[in-house]
Amino acid sequence: MSDLLERLRRRGWRMTAQRRVVAEVLDGEHVHLTADEVLARAAARLPEISRATVYNALGELVLLGEVREVATEGRAKRYDPNAHRSHHHLVCSDCGTIRDVHPDGDPLADLPASERFGFTVSGAELTYRGRCPDCAARA
Repeated sequence: MSDLLERLRRRGWRMTAQRRVVAEVLDGEHVHLTADEVLARAAARLPEISRATVYNALGELVLLGEVREVATEGRAKRYDPNAHRSHHHLVCSDCGTIRDVHPDGDPLADLPASERFGFTVSGAELTYRGRCPDCAARA
């Protein structure tokens, strides 16, 4: 489970009722919701929350580095609260389900010096693609 709420408290992020519900909706393991999904879940808990408030809160969380935006081809951006734990993503090419994965090894070590083109590489984001068990069963 992510520790998003605790991280935000430590940072002194002003925790209004609206911001709290957005953070609560995002908190968890393998959470990769779109902004509209965050809005729907937040509105179920706090009906008066507005679309603008949700989008503003998500934008602030991304700028703070507490939530990562995850973009996959042809799909809406998703928001990942596990921004402080190094991981990669496994994406179903049929339904778009995203899971956090933690493979062994260092992806930077797999990039030979000849392929770095003089860059000082500081990180790597890998996306594994395939079919989730539900979509594979339907195929």
